Amino acid sequence: MVRRTLLIAAGTLALVVVLVIGLRQAGDNGTDAEAGTAMTREEVLAPLQPPPAVPPRLAALHAQGSELLPGALPAYEDKLRELRGFPVVVNLWASWCGPCRFELPFIQEVSSELGREVAFLGVDVGDNREDAMKTAAEFFMPYPSIEDPRTKIRADLGAQGLPATAFYTADGKLDYLHQGAYRSADDLREDIRRYALKDGT
Repeated sequence: MVRRTLLIAAGTLALVVVLVIGLRQAGDNGTDAEAGTAMTREEVLAPLQPPPAVPPRLAALHAQGSELLPGALPAYEDKLRELRGFPVVVNLWASWCGPCRFELPFIQEVSSELGREVAFLGVDVGDNREDAMKTAAEFFMPYPSIEDPRTKIRADLGAQGLPATAFYTADGKLDYLHQGAYRSADDLREDIRRYALKDGT
């Protein structure tokens, strides 16, 4: 009887330890801010529907919403050249990255709001394609993501980890690389105005 009681107590203690560790890991996403709620495809795309008309190159991005495009670094560089003339915000993410999932609702909100004047692009880094597709469906993005299976794009940008967000001015200059998850949509908006739009509009 005593042995059984000790075994039950030990099992209960082990379960408590596992739960505490799990909760600590779940909360350790690089921020103590509250995560946003994922927007649906319809909610994301509604502000991007004409009128007024969306510039054709940005409309083409929206038409590729949440698609995963192959080609790694060469495809990424080609896409940036195609978008020359627009500020570009590039979000590096992966399905296995908890902080990425934390900030994706903020990326959804701001890309939906500013997608008529700013080009957004994703980079899916070192990921399993099937898992990445599930994440892209869960957090619909009104732009495509370039697959970066060997992390060449991440390395080219000098990003040390995920998530990371790169800001290009309209002339194609990389002006700033933000490391880590954004704590809010407002923080992301502020950096877009500071580093991508430049004129503060």
